[in-house]
Amino acid sequence: MKPYTLPLPDDYRVDDVLAFHRRDTESVAEEVSAERFRKGVLLDDVPVVLDVALSPSAAHVTVHADAKLTAAAQQQARDAVLNILGLRIDPAPFYAFVKKDKLFAALARKQPGLRIVQSATVFEALTWAIIGQQINLSFAIALRRTFILLAGRQHGSGLWCYPDAHRAAALTLEDLTSRKFSRAKAETILRLATLVTNGELRLAPADDNSIDQISAALLAVKGIGPWTVNYGLLRGYGHADCSLHGDVAVRAALQALLGEDVKPDIKRTEEILARYSPHRTMAAAHLWASLHPRD
Repeated sequence: MKPYTLPLPDDYRVDDVLAFHRRDTESVAEEVSAERFRKGVLLDDVPVVLDVALSPSAAHVTVHADAKLTAAAQQQARDAVLNILGLRIDPAPFYAFVKKDKLFAALARKQPGLRIVQSATVFEALTWAIIGQQINLSFAIALRRTFILLAGRQHGSGLWCYPDAHRAAALTLEDLTSRKFSRAKAETILRLATLVTNGELRLAPADDNSIDQISAALLAVKGIGPWTVNYGLLRGYGHADCSLHGDVAVRAALQALLGEDVKPDIKRTEEILARYSPHRTMAAAHLWASLHPRD
């Protein structure tokens, strides 16, 4: 693929994007420096590094592949770049929607240009959601790193590439549980990977495979619940109307926004977030960001 350039919005928050990809301080599958990051991903089992240099007005993209990419894989690479740059969801409709809202208007004004940065692929988003269930972030990042080293492939540059379903399905339960994965997490990851590899679970949207159908299919997988599905839709598909009412951080941020002494329960949180449909993803993003405001 030839290098290409993507224009960035005037209010694009470069620091947010770099911070998201900098979460693993050991830089196993992502390398981040000032105004540039490199991300390793498997596309059609080819190790690929997405190299993105960020200027105030544009992203300059170079795709380094260890073998020739098919046309389909090249499109996957372009899609992955949009994901990791957070360019899937335009925040403008949400800002217009909450412009006079008593709960979110002031919060949205404090965080102009906020966007959802996504995982490179849907499979990465879903497995990250499973890995991160009910554990703290530092432990989740450590497990994610282990998963990459177990099932990923190393690019010629040395950077590791996040596993695809085929390579993850080749792992054994012992591979994961012997490295601090709970049995439940390990079984769910292997179950998901096997279903995707066998073609029993289709993750790609199509005329006969809508987001609603994908959501229902995911919910039918043992070990995957509503939170995992919604988080996967958010980070994997850039779906604009995900309800993260089961997310502890969303509930904590909502508590602060409401000025109440205790977190709202899941049912009440769901009811509050429902008022912001079809923009619930951006509502969740602003709640998350409110817990770590920029200087």
